[in-house]
Amino acid sequence: MKAAVLNALDGTFQVEEIEIGEPIGREVLVEVKASGLCHSDHNYAVTNFGMQLPAVLGHELAGVVQAVGPDVTDFAVGDHVVGSLLQFCGRCEDCLDGRSYQCSHPEETRRGADDGARLTRQGAAVTQGFGMGAFAERALLHENQLAKVPVELPFPQASLLGCGTCTGAGAAINTAGVRPGDTVVVVGIGGVGLNVVSGAALAGASRIIAIDIQPKKLELAAKFGATDFIDSTNCDPIAAVRELVPGGVDHAFEVVGMKVTSEQIIKMVRKGGTAYMIGMHSLEKPIEINVTTDLLRSQVSIRGVTMGSSNIKRDIPLYAQLYLQGKLNLDDLISREINIAEINEAYEELLQGEIARSVITSF
Repeated sequence: MKAAVLNALDGTFQVEEIEIGEPIGREVLVEVKASGLCHSDHNYAVTNFGMQLPAVLGHELAGVVQAVGPDVTDFAVGDHVVGSLLQFCGRCEDCLDGRSYQCSHPEETRRGADDGARLTRQGAAVTQGFGMGAFAERALLHENQLAKVPVELPFPQASLLGCGTCTGAGAAINTAGVRPGDTVVVVGIGGVGLNVVSGAALAGASRIIAIDIQPKKLELAAKFGATDFIDSTNCDPIAAVRELVPGGVDHAFEVVGMKVTSEQIIKMVRKGGTAYMIGMHSLEKPIEINVTTDLLRSQVSIRGVTMGSSNIKRDIPLYAQLYLQGKLNLDDLISREINIAEINEAYEELLQGEIARSVITSF
């Protein structure tokens, strides 16, 4: 099958022919109909997080089930599905307590050493990024990484549910528990940031302030429910937020993954408010916090967010229904649909910060 393979940590992918195995145990073989390009994949393509190369990345997957392993119980051939990078066993204390995003044994979704690799190239193993490898014509993954969605849901929009929407909307709804009347600021209005805005709007936030360095994001943010927009290139964003909401907001979300913006959101929240770290940060640039002034006196909480504290079996079908009911905007998240051969050019566009998402829809 055709796949975009990462052979070196240089941020570029080579489209090659590789092999994919047959499903065993609880594995599901999916024909990929759409695969979104996420910033996280690019971070793994340029940073040494310990992933073995060569590798096939991609974790925003939507497709159709082609085959199932003998122990699969939740899916059948022909089902429309969305994949997620969340890997959970379903049996540990965290999973049984409803926190599958904190699973203690995600390795149970992977193949054992004696089962052979799911992906190979000329007989040699190819790493399957996040247990998915969605930058390919087909993907083979554990059924716990999949959720069934209605056939009416378009594949490009569906692909964004597994990461962008779960992470963004989930951060507002699940992690933060935004309530009607709450005030929110979102720093970084890309694909995930727009979903945070959507989630806050769905939850009934009275004021949603979007912050970005691209003024053209103003109109886009408004489509998702932002009530205010701050161009942080021509003002002090902390002062601008506090002018709009004296005392600071209830919830501040950082979706960029930068030291400066992460330190800023701590100063944007009110006394007793919470700053949520969503963006993936460089390992070499830790943020600086003054415990006395930033935390003790202001009683501010700081929380790291992984995948919007999502239960994908519950949340992905819910978001799918909200989209079909016209309550969740997914259409404006898709900047353009591309062929897999255009993946490198599409990532260059994404890194410029002027688009939300490109989605691979043809191979």
